[in-house]
Amino acid sequence: MSTQATSPLFKALNDIASGFRLHKIWTMLGWQDVKQRYRRSVIGPWWLTISTAVMVAGMGPLYGRLFGQPTAGYVSFVAASLITWQLISSIITDSCQVFIAAEGHIKQTRLPLSIYVYRVIWRNLIIFGHNLTIMIPVFILTPSAIDISMLLALAGLLLLLVNSVWMGLMFGILCARFRDIPQIITSFLQIAFFLTPVFWKPEMLGKHQWVAQINPLFHLVEIIRNPLLGKSAPLLSWTVVIGITAVGSIVSLRLFSRYRPRVAYWL
Repeated sequence: MSTQATSPLFKALNDIASGFRLHKIWTMLGWQDVKQRYRRSVIGPWWLTISTAVMVAGMGPLYGRLFGQPTAGYVSFVAASLITWQLISSIITDSCQVFIAAEGHIKQTRLPLSIYVYRVIWRNLIIFGHNLTIMIPVFILTPSAIDISMLLALAGLLLLLVNSVWMGLMFGILCARFRDIPQIITSFLQIAFFLTPVFWKPEMLGKHQWVAQINPLFHLVEIIRNPLLGKSAPLLSWTVVIGITAVGSIVSLRLFSRYRPRVAYWL
């Protein structure tokens, strides 16, 4: 066997590729997670969609009035923002538990570790698909928002999913080794929710819009939210997200290639 084939980097890349090819396993596991979470529930994951819709219907007009924004346009903004934010925050939060929650599988079966990352991504993508139906009444109320640029939301979603892979690998390893990190990340996301333009728009800051623009989560939200609203995301947001993707992938791959064999011992 060649030296290249036995190198930690090659094994890490092979793990990621092999895990993706075993899509029948992680799609099944992800769907089972959703079913298990809402076991004995009549409408299942639609409860999340209903709670999100109620929040949009209740807080949209209220905050629109407080911020002096047109109600219809602002409600659609809040709907797209919440749906996108919930996807991003859920992926980050679940990434912290990706290997911890799969402890039994990891210790009992020899499967690529990346399978459990894809499992988390697929599970959250299913819930995102349910939540996306909230935009249907929004489009009915504001038909002018429908535009060809909405297709860019697919590109934004694809970029987010690529970022989700490196976040799952990196946070999964760090949190398996240091069990305080999940609590730190959860607390950080609670603060980040208010610091990220979800209920407020960057232009409301006037000359201080840079406060929003230095927030990487803002750009992750923007490349999906804007196309959903029939607008093009700023070039800056695409550039920042592509940069995050490149840097995050490199750092995560180095971490994964070095510590992948130790994950089972940390659980």
